[in-house]
Amino acid sequence: MKKEVKKVVLAYSGGLDTTVILHWLKENYNCKVITFTADLGQEDELEGLEEKAISSGADKAYVVDLKEEFITDYVFPVLKAGAIYEGTYLLGTSFARPIAAKEQVKIAEKEGADAVAHGCTGKGNDQVRFELTYKALNPKLKIIAPWREWNLKSREDEIDYAKKHGLATTITKEKIYSNDTNLWHRSTEGGILEDPWNEFPKNAYGFTKSPEDAPDESETVEIEFKKGIPVAVNGDKLSPVDLLIELNKLGKKHGVGMVDMVENRLVGIKSRGVYETPGGTILYEAHKQLESIILDANTLHHKMDVANLYSRLVYYGLWFSELKEALDAFIDKTQEKVSGVVRLKLYKGNVITLGRKSKFSTYREDFATFGEDQIYNQKDAEGFINLYGLQLTIRGLKKLEEEGKL
Repeated sequence: MKKEVKKVVLAYSGGLDTTVILHWLKENYNCKVITFTADLGQEDELEGLEEKAISSGADKAYVVDLKEEFITDYVFPVLKAGAIYEGTYLLGTSFARPIAAKEQVKIAEKEGADAVAHGCTGKGNDQVRFELTYKALNPKLKIIAPWREWNLKSREDEIDYAKKHGLATTITKEKIYSNDTNLWHRSTEGGILEDPWNEFPKNAYGFTKSPEDAPDESETVEIEFKKGIPVAVNGDKLSPVDLLIELNKLGKKHGVGMVDMVENRLVGIKSRGVYETPGGTILYEAHKQLESIILDANTLHHKMDVANLYSRLVYYGLWFSELKEALDAFIDKTQEKVSGVVRLKLYKGNVITLGRKSKFSTYREDFATFGEDQIYNQKDAEGFINLYGLQLTIRGLKKLEEEGKL
């Protein structure tokens, strides 16, 4: 028996899932439904969304502009961390969920709602990301996850449900991809992509273009950072949102930022996703190159280990965990001197480093040179190698002794 719910706030995109869920909630819970949509840069997808929600049965509809907060408080911390899930995924959906769920909780509290709902399936990661945020910020709210309750088994079933109840949707059984778009990226899953042997079709690109269709001429771009945060493109100071928009344009033009990967979901299954992250790919390369001339070896190497852990925390929905907060403190310390400029070349899907400079650089040409120098005494290396390799020398002697060669 369902627990009585008087008012629920639904995370709403206006797509197939949440359109069906909105009607289903009214039908099955007989409650007021308030829709909430986080504006994270979906642009055209947001047009007429409030009206659509109301006409679909919502009692009230919110669309909240969170773009600036999204880039500043969610994108940039992950960029500074250098976090990339399984070495490939730049986490565009992963850190979009906690900011949306956080605002959803705020609206639920403002409206006196006793429940929150989402359209995530029981197979995916997003259910975890939404619900861990709910639990961290207001564990008193009831969570409704229709995919874990109803008897619809597939997106095809949803399409049939929508037709039966006269619900407007643009999804068809022939074009059944699942997309998620924000300022940072666009993801594509489902349909023919569920077979990892099938090639990603050109007509499915949405955020960038194939390298084959990119210009034959390369383009150079310079990015300036202050304390690990990008602040300017080609000398022009830009707001976080405008900066990412500009780099997205450049990346899209040159076919930069598309990855096709099979990833390991938190729930234990593998899934295939295609992610388009043009501006983000440029920023990651620039940031990495700037760190390479500033951070000392021990800090850089440890930070690489932290980045791997950090990426899993974000991917697994633990944005508001104590461990992530502690890692953020470490990362912020490492970024205090990560300021400077990186020059890159964009060409047919490639981001090629041309140069990097910083007043905090610890790179010393007088030490690194292969030419004659008066600083580094190469004879010092002999004693260093003898001490550094002493354990190997002892191991080698022991082996010779056991073999009767000593």
